[in-house]
Amino acid sequence: MRHYYHNTITDFLSQSFDAIWAQLTAVGRGDLLHTQKQAWAEQIRILKAHLSGFSGDIFFEYSIPRMGKRIDAVLLIDGIVFVVEFKVGAKEFTGIDVNQVWDYALDLKYFHEESHHLSIISILVATNTKEKDILLFQYDDQIVRPILSNGDNIADIIRQSQLIFPSIQIDNYLWSISRYAPTPTIIEAAQVLYKNHSVKDISRSDADNLTDTSDYIFRVIEQAKAEQNKVICFVTGVPGAGKTLVGLNISTQSAVKEGVNAVYLSGNGPLVKILVEALTRDKVRQLKEQGEKCTKKGVAQEVKSFIQNVHHFRDACLEGTIIEDGEIVADLEYFRSEKNRDKSYAPIDHIAIFDEAQRAWTKDMTADFMRRKKNCPGFPYSEPEFLISCMDRHKDWALIVCLVGGGQVINTGEAGISEWIASLNNHFKDWHVHISSRLTDKEYAAGEALSLLVNHPNVYTTDELHLAVSLRSFRAEKLSLFVHQLLDMNKSAASETLKELTKYPIVLTRDVEKAKRWLKERARGNERYGIIVSSQAYRLRPLAIDVRVKPDPVHWFLSDREDIRSSYYMEDVVTEFDIQGLELDYTCVVWDGDFRYKTNEWGTYSFVGSKWQNIKKDERKTYLKNAYRVLLTRARQGMMIVVPQGNPEDPTRKPEFYDSTYKYLKSIGIEEI
Repeated sequence: MRHYYHNTITDFLSQSFDAIWAQLTAVGRGDLLHTQKQAWAEQIRILKAHLSGFSGDIFFEYSIPRMGKRIDAVLLIDGIVFVVEFKVGAKEFTGIDVNQVWDYALDLKYFHEESHHLSIISILVATNTKEKDILLFQYDDQIVRPILSNGDNIADIIRQSQLIFPSIQIDNYLWSISRYAPTPTIIEAAQVLYKNHSVKDISRSDADNLTDTSDYIFRVIEQAKAEQNKVICFVTGVPGAGKTLVGLNISTQSAVKEGVNAVYLSGNGPLVKILVEALTRDKVRQLKEQGEKCTKKGVAQEVKSFIQNVHHFRDACLEGTIIEDGEIVADLEYFRSEKNRDKSYAPIDHIAIFDEAQRAWTKDMTADFMRRKKNCPGFPYSEPEFLISCMDRHKDWALIVCLVGGGQVINTGEAGISEWIASLNNHFKDWHVHISSRLTDKEYAAGEALSLLVNHPNVYTTDELHLAVSLRSFRAEKLSLFVHQLLDMNKSAASETLKELTKYPIVLTRDVEKAKRWLKERARGNERYGIIVSSQAYRLRPLAIDVRVKPDPVHWFLSDREDIRSSYYMEDVVTEFDIQGLELDYTCVVWDGDFRYKTNEWGTYSFVGSKWQNIKKDERKTYLKNAYRVLLTRARQGMMIVVPQGNPEDPTRKPEFYDSTYKYLKSIGIEEI
């Protein structure tokens, strides 16, 4: 339910505590801790004492699905939304609590449809403090900075708000059942899905394709089980469209819906670490709130059963491969023969979801790794070929889901999606293949490999496996297009697209300290910000930005404002390798001389020894361009770009290395501060 309790304020005031309590604990909510009952009793007492004379509606425990939490109380009075969060017994106001109530207000304003046009007043009540204020500071989006209260001045806050903000006639019932259209971060989404929510609970109404894609794959699972088939699905999507979200939805819901094990696999080490840590922390907190004993290590093991590093999965499959004296002594066809099935151990999971599947390793890269790290020289397979073979070991059925990103290949040795298709054509012609209708697009680089499937007996093409709506930024649907045009030097088109990004600030400066102040001033509540740079940005060291210093991504992405290791401190930076697949609310992209604007092309450089050297290989040029594509598409709400001034006395930071890029960005129309 959206809320545990709803009534008019008038009826609430006349209702007995027992009647209110009965509604709060209805529908299976009776098994609550004694402390929760005490907290509700104190909240009810305070509100009954201070709402006399007001008309409107009151809600207790109003759901915020994106955050997996509930607001203690919401008051609707004269079209003003009062968000009230109680800290019963608290003697002071903490920054964490202030940010929590601020987050609730931001969430309602941007994701709760009937609140878009309303003023949002957030009130934090610490019941055992004497401190209180009534200062109403409203931002341009009609959200008021959290007001601190001990509960005694709630009536004064409401009356002051009525004097300042216009009365608006709204249907309070329609507000209570309003469409909730959230845009969660991938971390928030994973936390909600892990609690057995559906992807539908956390996806925007304009992104129904997210649900359609998940439903399509679940139908494929049912068919594969019924017909005992091996199946592979290729899912495409625009940057930030939710491919990872689909993968996590399949991995978390398969046990519930289908009664089978599924595992989400990614070669993105930082992403896997962050997701596992975030889910573990959230589950531990949840269990402790429920009074259950647990260990963080035990919870982490549970989480790792369905979120894993793809390389760990691959290495585990080596145990089911016949290796003698460091060499494989049987090929794929040997394992596929019926009499030898038992000699190759199938994974426990019938479903494997490979995120960023185009980043799986080539045969040469895999062979080199196996020789150096696993004492297995002459490894004969590419990573896609071997991973398919691992799932092929199942005697009955299996499903692989390949989540395919476009234009984000950023590292040497990545095979691209064509290697998956070639592997299917060469060794796995009995597998059923479901392909996104957009896999032929240039950005997915499937190339001529798709033509190999012409004679494949079971190939199905569908629009339902393409995610067309970006979810990363709820303020900028056309950000990806703008970045694409900017990097392709389509200046006039980029300028026109930028004009449409009216609610998504993109600003430019040459001063890192100005950029830091801008981020701090823009972010509210727990909105996260940080500095991101190219992994080749070696000459930002004079600006106290050193890419050689590798922060712990878990602390950088998850720790709070008080932790110097967090992104908030802006002392450490992460690169495209750390942030790919993740996002911040606001980013500061510091642009180094590795990627320089020239009249008809981008100049690409790597810093070797004590000087910049031209990058000549087309492949490496593409990697660097894609690195900046990743960096420029990581912000959900706004982006600051810093192009340093350079230093005429430093031959590695000459002003001309930076000026042309700065002038190009400014000529597009990016505002300078």
